[in-house]
Amino acid sequence: MKVVYVEPNKIAEIVKIDSGLKSMQKAVGGYIEAVYPFADPVAIICNEEGKINGLELNRGFADDKGDLYEIIAGTFFVCLARPDSEDFEGLPDELASKYLEMFKCPEVFIMFNRKLISVKVGC
Repeated sequence: MKVVYVEPNKIAEIVKIDSGLKSMQKAVGGYIEAVYPFADPVAIICNEEGKINGLELNRGFADDKGDLYEIIAGTFFVCLARPDSEDFEGLPDELASKYLEMFKCPEVFIMFNRKLISVKVGC
């Protein structure tokens, strides 16, 4: 299946991975967790123990005011999915392009004025 693959400190890329559980676990380096933060029918598949295991911070999610509310730790990928299903599929070209652009640039996280902020680097 075609996914947007996002590793810490690297530019996101479109890759093909097998849709089997073992392949998805290999892609994220452990047990998978699906997160559904967008209105589109997509999921972020990440390592469910990424933060607990101290994996490197990868990309953040901000609210409308730009305040970070979540940071994904470790490698993740974006695929087509529905919250009421555990079936994951490859992304159509339009969504692949959209999420490739969204996650294209690596991010670093710093404290500034007692607030955690994300800074895009390397693009």
